[in-house]
Amino acid sequence: MPTTETGAELLETLHEGVATLTLNRPERLNALSSGIVAGLLEALPRLGADPAVRAIVLTGAGRAFCAGGDLKAMAASGDRGHEKRIADLRHSHAVPLAIARLPKLVVARINGVAVGAGLALALACDFRVATRSAKLKTGFAGVALSGDWGGAWMLTRLVGAARARELYLLDESLEAEAARACGMVTRVFDDASFDADAAAFASTLARGPTLAYGYMKQNLLAAETCSYADLLDLEASHTARTGLSEDHREAARAFAEKRKPAFTGR
Repeated sequence: MPTTETGAELLETLHEGVATLTLNRPERLNALSSGIVAGLLEALPRLGADPAVRAIVLTGAGRAFCAGGDLKAMAASGDRGHEKRIADLRHSHAVPLAIARLPKLVVARINGVAVGAGLALALACDFRVATRSAKLKTGFAGVALSGDWGGAWMLTRLVGAARARELYLLDESLEAEAARACGMVTRVFDDASFDADAAAFASTLARGPTLAYGYMKQNLLAAETCSYADLLDLEASHTARTGLSEDHREAARAFAEKRKPAFTGR
């Protein structure tokens, strides 16, 4: 599988329609850096617009998905001041927003610990598949920070307000299976088969009606904030658009011919 370096701290591969972006700072448990943020902000919209890409996987090198912010780098940067801190965070927050707005499905492949902004990055994805030994934690209370990268918004919607408060304020660490039980994780796979199972999950999405998936994502994101009437209007527009797609016509033919459809994302 060819590997592209979108930066030394972010690796990119493409295999059978699945693009994989790997956070590549294993010695720091893939803690977020300016290089990773810049790489993601460049790669995500490009992959989202590439017709050869039909699903995207985010993962980490080594034994971690992402340990969140790089505390050592923060300490070494000195006093940036309030306004500079706000500007830096708003810049990095474009990453989870880009994931939410991508027309492609994004899978967080949680191969180890996911903490703080690293957990929030995973929560921003459409699906989260975790190895059984993975650990998930908000982590902000332990370092006296209030939280960033949209984690509070996503966690509240995934697990409910009361459970989200527990996870943030009590700083609980969850095993993968417990995270799945409360809705944070989509699938948990055994460590020994994790690579194959996670790849199969992403491949299934890549073979699906990816154009329709993109419009579904828009509907679901809008449903979090818009009125019922506005959502009905949006669904009417999107259903009319996907009804004209080649994938829809292929699905109708496959139904009549009693076979599985072969979607192309068009």
